[in-house]
Amino acid sequence: MKVLVIGGGAREHALCRSLSLDPDVTALHCAPGNAGIAEVAELHPVDQLDGDAVARLATELGAGLVVVGPEAPLVAGVADAVRAAGIPAFGPSREAAQLEGSKAFAKDVMAGAGVPTARSYVCTTPEEIDEALDAFGAPYVVKDDGLAAGKGVVVTDDLAQARAHALACDRVVIEEYLDGPEVSLFAITDGTTVLPLRPAQDFKRALDGDEGPNTGGMGAYSPLPWADPKLVDEVLATVLQPTVDELRRRGTPFSGLLYAGLAITSRGVRVIEFNARFGDPETQVVLARLRTPLAGILLNSANGTLDDQAPLSWSDDAAVTVVVASHNYPDTPRTGDPIEGLDEVTEKDAPHAYVLHAGTRQDGDAIVSAGGRVLSVTATGTDLAQARERAYAAVGRIRLDGSQHRTDIARKAAEA
Repeated sequence: MKVLVIGGGAREHALCRSLSLDPDVTALHCAPGNAGIAEVAELHPVDQLDGDAVARLATELGAGLVVVGPEAPLVAGVADAVRAAGIPAFGPSREAAQLEGSKAFAKDVMAGAGVPTARSYVCTTPEEIDEALDAFGAPYVVKDDGLAAGKGVVVTDDLAQARAHALACDRVVIEEYLDGPEVSLFAITDGTTVLPLRPAQDFKRALDGDEGPNTGGMGAYSPLPWADPKLVDEVLATVLQPTVDELRRRGTPFSGLLYAGLAITSRGVRVIEFNARFGDPETQVVLARLRTPLAGILLNSANGTLDDQAPLSWSDDAAVTVVVASHNYPDTPRTGDPIEGLDEVTEKDAPHAYVLHAGTRQDGDAIVSAGGRVLSVTATGTDLAQARERAYAAVGRIRLDGSQHRTDIARKAAEA
């Protein structure tokens, strides 16, 4: 089958890499893509928020499956437009994607489904904000109700900072702080059947030791040696299946990728947030461990036939990804800097380590930075220690002026 992937980040590069290795994929296209994706897929310029343009492109290409990667096109209804053109689309409808598009909508769905989550208030006035902050106390958790590319959340002990962030949002969700380690668990669903993937942990803070501002994610690893072996089954029963059932009951069935961001608290598992697409950078490590060819799984989700899917096969290997970010990220990043050393990684570290492009573009013969998070350097190994060693060895070969990366991705888990 011919597959078209929408998006241009490291998540989409990871998806394209897996799809390019699938023998059932006869042609792979990506729009708009990036410099790295161009090595495994044919790129096409398109406004990824324009559903009609995406549907036209998919029709022209004769695509048998369209995979919508980022959250913004999903919330804009791009998957709906593709389906209206008669082409299977992996990704939820505009209405169902509100699970990520609106924190308040997600809280309402969780309440209806009986899903355990943090207590919260939805605030629209300074008075409501002050009351909510006072009710919960520090640490303050303040979330922009809308999409904010992973940077709409502030967790701080500083009341002034929390209040300033809340006042900058049109509508804000303020909630109690959840203690304990965080886990990302993806599940593929067709609106009825729910197929969980393997859990991962990502690192949101910009600096080592979980210091600095929140980012879109600075690295991730899988598996989680410290997690309860029954965690996935528990989350499927108490979070994922009830949420999918509730959305179907409401007449807004969710098909695609349901991402549960979880806190393993002293009082049990609690949902921090839902996303309506593969997470970045967790996708990079989860797909690195998936052995079952990807296209068939996504097509079964799109066609409503996920109950026909054979059990997934997974590698016992561990995977670690380290994000290389631009100078000044997560504030306004510097772009246009040449990236060197990519060929060295291919020559010296493959197949155990490889580079997935995020914010890159081709500039003549050079590849240059074009965003905040520039590269995801991903590696596998027999355990986390080996995967981590390989990932950082590859990072060390890359030269990007002013770049930054965390040095402690998966360190504690590898040493445990």
